[in-house]
Amino acid sequence: MAAIAALLEGRGAVTALRRSLPRGGPGVVTCRTPANLRQLLEKRIVEAVVFAPRAGLLDEWASLRADFPGIPIVAYAPFRPDDGDVLAECRRQRVAAVAVEGVDDPVVGELVRRVSLVASRRRALADAPRQLRLADPLQRQVWDFLLASVDQPITTADLARRLDMSREHLSRQFGAGGAPNLKRVIDFLRVVGAAQLLQNPGYSVARVAGLLSFASSSHLGSTARRIAGIGTAELPGISPAELLSRFVRGHTRSRL
Repeated sequence: MAAIAALLEGRGAVTALRRSLPRGGPGVVTCRTPANLRQLLEKRIVEAVVFAPRAGLLDEWASLRADFPGIPIVAYAPFRPDDGDVLAECRRQRVAAVAVEGVDDPVVGELVRRVSLVASRRRALADAPRQLRLADPLQRQVWDFLLASVDQPITTADLARRLDMSREHLSRQFGAGGAPNLKRVIDFLRVVGAAQLLQNPGYSVARVAGLLSFASSSHLGSTARRIAGIGTAELPGISPAELLSRFVRGHTRSRL
């Protein structure tokens, strides 16, 4: 499961973050140091990092940020008017958003969601339902669920059980009206997730394959070739929009 990493001072901030995040989404995992965060990044997909910046921590963060520039960061602390230098450093470190502890507590979770990897994927693929001819409410429901669940090894059978229908019926309903094969859409979104993670130099192909529950690096590579006609070496430099374009051009159908 994906996680929200928290490097915060005091239980109050962590509690506010947990309370303001929706149920069923990524859980909050606390990290005491950047080294702990690096260990978490190696084990789980981190949708965003929420941290309380201070001078020493920002210095430690610089090397981690160089390895994982694509992981969104939210600064969350009881900022004061004389914290201008700290906030300026946050900007240099490309912090995605700033929340003030004690003021933004009820909405900090929503702020984190807006800058998360899922939100970035959703924005990048906003036109995908139209291009993939996903017009039916069931098709849109399945698409929205899959878009937020690339970290989970979901199958067509899993989705059918969740929706209380047969696998065959779900596959027929999803593929109606010229829409892609459901299995292909699942694989497409997993490849998009892999490309997102591989934009971070700190991730190897093997590590990303493991995080996304591919059997091996070769399995990730064969899936990328089947879905987009490219190998893993090309994934770090390709955008979700380009992957969608490649997918639409002749890679949307397969056997059920």
